[in-house]
Amino acid sequence: MSNAFDIYTIIFLALAVFIFFRLRSVLGTKTGQERDPFQPRDNGRPAAGPPGQQQGGEVIPLPQRNVQQPPVGVPMDPNVPRWGDIAPPGTPLARGFDAIAGHDPSFDPAGFIGGARSAYEMIVLAFAGGDRRTLRDLLARDVFDGFEAAIREREQRGETVETRFVGIEKADITDAQIRGDQAQVTMRFVSQLVTATRDRSGTVVDGSPDRVTDVTDVWTFARNVTDRDPNWRLIATEAGG
Repeated sequence: MSNAFDIYTIIFLALAVFIFFRLRSVLGTKTGQERDPFQPRDNGRPAAGPPGQQQGGEVIPLPQRNVQQPPVGVPMDPNVPRWGDIAPPGTPLARGFDAIAGHDPSFDPAGFIGGARSAYEMIVLAFAGGDRRTLRDLLARDVFDGFEAAIREREQRGETVETRFVGIEKADITDAQIRGDQAQVTMRFVSQLVTATRDRSGTVVDGSPDRVTDVTDVWTFARNVTDRDPNWRLIATEAGG
């Protein structure tokens, strides 16, 4: 009888262990990375906090949180330039950074430049490839309309564009300011591209598939500092000298 009791006890313990591990495999365990069930979904778009990351998805968050700001109530060291070598104290650019930081203390020009470089390359390649979805997420509405119209005209002519990024030689902030509730930062990019436009028959009608071209662009990015959306979008473009 004792042996029978021991056998049944072992069987029931084995079943209990099996059920426990079966439930665990179905329900999972907490890792600390779970999404808050009350947090809105971001549809796969990267959040700011740093952009540049070029994080996955179409929207390029321009990083802003790499600079350690002093705790509230603690003054900054007057001997240390707030914006480093990017904007010397007392310059219009430094005052522009101060104005933006007054509305968004996490603003970091160095991190912004990294994110803007990623956004620049992504936009150039998306335009060349006619990728409207990517452009729509990165551009302000009126800028997108202009890009989309150019893509549509190109498609109607049966033309295709081949673009290869060689690299970005320079990426500098030239202006920063607050206009109403909108923070605006202007960047000057000097890049090297290989680009060629072909007609329906495949003949090159513009550019060259073998020649590296120096390109200078001046782009302005903006975001509403009162909006919870952390993403910056391109609001103006012009060819630089």
